[in-house]
Amino acid sequence: MAVESRIAELEKRHELLERAIEDELLSPGSDDLQVTQLKRQKLRIKEEIERLSAEAKAA
Repeated sequence: MAVESRIAELEKRHELLERAIEDELLSPGSDDLQVTQLKRQKLRIKEEIERLSAEAKAA
């Protein structure tokens, strides 16, 4: 159960980062560095979700 709740938490953070990226890209003075950092965070979270999901399936 702990793994499932962690995955749910990560999915929520992933969605929030997606919205933050969209908001940043839509702003007139969007900061490319900020967008890149947000995308990297989002990717790390996605990788963690995939890793945890794979471990949960194997168990």
